Amino acid sequence: MKERPLLPLFEAMQSPHIAVVGDFMLDRFIWGKATRVSPEAPVPVVLAQQEECRPGGAGNVVANLLSLGAKVACFGVIGDDDSGRQLQTILQELGADVSGLICCPHRPTVEKTRVMAQNQQMVRVDRESSAQLDQQTQSEILAALENANWDAVVVSDYAKGVMDPISAAVVLDLAKQRELPSIVDPKHLRGADCRGASVVTPNRQEAELWAGKSLVDLPALQAWAPTAIRETGLSALLVTLGADGMLLCEKDQVVHLPTAARQVFDVTGAGDTVVAMLAYALAEKTPLETATYLANVAAGLAVAKVGTATVSKAEVAAQLASANPGQKTIFTAQPEALGLALAELKKKANRLVFTNGCFDILHAGHVRYLSQSRQLGDALIVGLNTDASVRRLKGDERPINSEEDRAFVLAALECVDLVVLFADDTPASLIQQVKPQVLVKGGDWREEDVVGAEFVRAQGGKVCILDLLPGRSTTSVVERIRQR
Repeated sequence: MKERPLLPLFEAMQSPHIAVVGDFMLDRFIWGKATRVSPEAPVPVVLAQQEECRPGGAGNVVANLLSLGAKVACFGVIGDDDSGRQLQTILQELGADVSGLICCPHRPTVEKTRVMAQNQQMVRVDRESSAQLDQQTQSEILAALENANWDAVVVSDYAKGVMDPISAAVVLDLAKQRELPSIVDPKHLRGADCRGASVVTPNRQEAELWAGKSLVDLPALQAWAPTAIRETGLSALLVTLGADGMLLCEKDQVVHLPTAARQVFDVTGAGDTVVAMLAYALAEKTPLETATYLANVAAGLAVAKVGTATVSKAEVAAQLASANPGQKTIFTAQPEALGLALAELKKKANRLVFTNGCFDILHAGHVRYLSQSRQLGDALIVGLNTDASVRRLKGDERPINSEEDRAFVLAALECVDLVVLFADDTPASLIQQVKPQVLVKGGDWREEDVVGAEFVRAQGGKVCILDLLPGRSTTSVVERIRQR
């Protein structure tokens, strides 16, 4: 996981179908300013300026999954009230399937109202019923889940009455029968209730409730987790630790991932982001340790936002791309991900240089060419042909090296600031996305034949043709290898 770039794996993930069953809520935010203390009591007076509603609880898991690109179906209850209708509308507008949300006339929609001032939460007001669902409603939810098609299932337990040990067992057995991953985010469910889940994600406080004792530091958690797995029959346990990161335990193997957050503004809903990324990655058959690493990156982005915020696939991709020099790559040139990467690059680079090629077997000619290209501006972006486009251009025997390996080697060069894979025969579309000030090609090209030249000049940029180092080419290297 740490020796290879994660971006090829992450950006290759598609749009899996994921079912989310549990406690759906409406999160209401009242934003304002607090500049004085009430004369009636020693509390701040908040002057309300804006109000916003977002999906909360299991709904926040859904919102995060949709932001990552998954297709999501919701299974739970809402009340026959304005809050329930509002929640349902928000989820539908985000793109979720809400046909599995059952309307219960005799219980209110769970609603949490947070009053915010200067990006700080001043007070929270809850409206809810946590009574256990009646058997008929519970059966309707489980029947709808059984009749649905999905690639992974999330049990989002907020102790509001939708999930109990029996219904959780039904969901997990269904996933096991289908040989599909299941993720449990527990509140009142305990370890034995989650037997059969692919991974269970308690926070520190929930882990202490399981253990029946305080787990004040990392060594205490590391000692407890393997025992908890053996005693409850769980497959894996991921304990979320806030500022201390995460602890992943599979049998006797315990891995600690320090927090990926650079600055923490609000931890509200960060656990939902973790669960969403785990479900998304596991549905795409990603190994659990790798899925956990991605979840840690996503959580670090979530806590840097205020409120029940979502994290997009593009944001995670951009974060992975900037994590270290070996991951300076945006794969598949997704417009949103590339836009974020370019925005970060432009903060330190006024003059962008662009070139492109196959770069199949990197040799001295390539390195000299790329180094000279970088000297023409403040940052060098390299468009790299995918394997499929190389085959179309050069035949079925090429490329020698995969697109992942070619991108990884290019990104390791100090003179290269960003590598972008493109699947078209020409980089015309990519050049229009990048909008470079300088477009560079090798001396085997005439300026009038360079793809994108007219566009760059129309934007006020220029085209540069660089001399090639004689006798150096991938084709000649391959031929010499064959002759020997």
